[in-house]
Parts: sequence; C-alpha cells; structure tokens
Amino acid sequence: MATPTPPVVPHQGRRRASGALEGEVLAALQRAGAPLTPREVQATLSGELTYSTVVTILSRLHGKEVLTRTPRGRAYAYAPLTDEAGLAARRMHKVLDGRADREVVLTRFADGLNDEDAALLRRLLTGAVPGPW
Repeated sequence: MATPTPPVVPHQGRRRASGALEGEVLAALQRAGAPLTPREVQATLSGELTYSTVVTILSRLHGKEVLTRTPRGRAYAYAPLTDEAGLAARRMHKVLDGRADREVVLTRFADGLNDEDAALLRRLLTGAVPGPW
C-alpha cells in the first residue's frame, strides 16, 4: 500500500513580527519629515507591504498614540508625534505608569545604570545639564 504524498505548501518567506513592521513604517514617516498617506508610506517601503497591511499598521500606531492623522482627500495623512528618543521616553513612562511600585521600579532602573549614565541622570535631575528639549 502506497503512502500518501503530503501536500506541497508554497514557501512564503519569513514573516516579520508586527513590532518590526511598525518600526519600519514609523522609520519611513520619520525620514519623510512630513505627513504621508498610506499609499505614500507603501511607496517608500518599495512595495514590500500590501496597502491594507500599511493601513492596519498606521491605524495601530495611531491607536497607540504614536502618530497623528489629518484628513487628506479620501485618506488620512500620518505623522509621528515625536522623534525616536521621545518615543522611547513615552514607552518608559507607560511602563512606569502601569506600576503601583514606582519607587521600586525607579530604584532598580537607577541601580542598573552604568556609572556614566548614572552621572548623566544625576546632572539632568539637578539641572546641571540642560536637556535636549
């Protein structure tokens, strides 16, 4: 009796994690320096993503309050709310805001800093170094 042949499944390449896709779209918007529609974002990514995927990613980033959007014709044009450093700071704030034990979290964060970063943080907190903002 012959063994059945397994079905052939076409190779679809490696899928990227949604965080990686969000990062690519966000980087494209930051490079542009001006609000872009989903079609314009798609074009900057060399057609690597479908239009519907770009729209989904932009909608998710807008929902996470990472992007602003304004009507442009029949679509929206999206722009980042801040630069990469600002986004990292926002993520840090969100993590901290979600914790009841803020003092413990901040203490462990500060304890994990290397000497150079700890000294910089000390200077920033005492106003000895003006922030880049």
